[in-house]
Amino acid sequence: MKVFKTSQIKSIDAYTIEHEPIDSLDLMERAATAIYSWFRNKYNKNRRIKIFCGPGNNGGDGLALARLLINAGFNTHCFYLKAKAYSPDFSTNLQRLKDLASDLRLIAHESEFPVINSDDLLVDALYGSGLSRPVDGLAAQLIEHINSSGAKVIAIDIPSGLFGEANPVPNHNPVIKAEYCLSLQFPKLAFFMSENEPYVKHWVVIPIGLHPKAIENTTTPYSYTTASSLKTNLYNHSTFAHKGTFGHALILAGSQGMMGAACLCAKATVKSGVGLVTMHIPKKGYTIAQVSVPEALASVDRGEPHLTDFPPLDKYSAVCVGPGIAQNSDTEQMLIKLIKTCMKPMVIDADGLNLLSRNIEVLNSTYNTLILTPHPGEFDRLFGKSESSWERLERARDVAQKYKVIIVLKGAYTRVVLPDGNVHFNSTGNPGMATGGSGDVLSGIITGLLTRGLSPADAAITGVYVHGLAGDLAADEFGQISLCASDMVNYICRAFQHITNNDE
Repeated sequence: MKVFKTSQIKSIDAYTIEHEPIDSLDLMERAATAIYSWFRNKYNKNRRIKIFCGPGNNGGDGLALARLLINAGFNTHCFYLKAKAYSPDFSTNLQRLKDLASDLRLIAHESEFPVINSDDLLVDALYGSGLSRPVDGLAAQLIEHINSSGAKVIAIDIPSGLFGEANPVPNHNPVIKAEYCLSLQFPKLAFFMSENEPYVKHWVVIPIGLHPKAIENTTTPYSYTTASSLKTNLYNHSTFAHKGTFGHALILAGSQGMMGAACLCAKATVKSGVGLVTMHIPKKGYTIAQVSVPEALASVDRGEPHLTDFPPLDKYSAVCVGPGIAQNSDTEQMLIKLIKTCMKPMVIDADGLNLLSRNIEVLNSTYNTLILTPHPGEFDRLFGKSESSWERLERARDVAQKYKVIIVLKGAYTRVVLPDGNVHFNSTGNPGMATGGSGDVLSGIITGLLTRGLSPADAAITGVYVHGLAGDLAADEFGQISLCASDMVNYICRAFQHITNNDE
């Protein structure tokens, strides 16, 4: 699914109105009808609903929704702010609502704010995604009144006061804190930024039939990865496939006290369908590796507690380096040499990234596309501190294009940033996955897909999706609280099964 900036969405709206063709008022009615359908399926008619409308088209959506709810017998009360001017479609919908003799009230002063009970259901239709400056005056006071009520808020399109892309951190502007956001046609980029979580707890895309040609022809570097958007068929239909068909992965991982990371990564690689996995490990990790991952071969480094070198790379299809390798100077030199000489697709994670942060110029000396998998702290150590998620994302786009690397920026909606600057937000995963070893599992999955022959971009995008899906399936079984990395490994098979069933 494409994700657009708010200015682009406005253009797509205009194209739809001109080329469908459809009157802007009818398009507003279509949006309100779609929103009404969501309400009808989620809430019963006895729930008291209070709708707050601003003077623009977002307010017009709210007025149209109020009319539809009232006509359907919902207990609905509607309020609109006094303004110097109203949009034409707002004014038409206001008159239509007045004709119902409904409970419709003008708010011209703070003293006219309605009493809000904690069990009321509130609809925020004050300001939409086109907002270009902070809300002030009476509207700001109303936002504070709504937020302090304790009532559940449903925002139409975007919480009022929130900008569609970049927002200040910390955000001291008046912004609605919404339980649900009913985003029209597309998610907003702001929804994917961690600092906006207080304002967007859950979001739902409400299709409103914007023109498909406009959507197709409007370019954007941002997209949202769902099962239907995965382009890689992971199912092998050959009856005569053998282990050589699916490649040989090399995992350079582990050190004294951190062999668990190496084993989790190797297990995930095995579960991703590769033919062979070799773990290159320090001498002290040999027994642990052989016992913990019997499916993997062992290559033993001359170093006792940590890695100092790597084996010849000719027979391997892809390489992963970093999980649990620690940050010793000879390991650092090994990593630099590896990056400079390796001709195979490579994933760098964990301590590999920390060592790389001291030698960032080595990225100018690579022979292939590297996949870096940092969490935000690791990313900041690599490329400089960012003040917001939006700033970090845009910096990741710049860095990916500069060094021709793929950056898997981990977290909620993990972003896969490609060397052409395109960004793929992931749709799977849950908070229970924020646990030790989760990143090692992700690196293993991506490495497995590289080994099987997927392109670096497809391996990263698909691997992130599979990792999150495995976590979701495990959480469905065990809950999020006690979810651990081994659970994710055990559910990789089911995650692939879900995807391959869709392929077939």
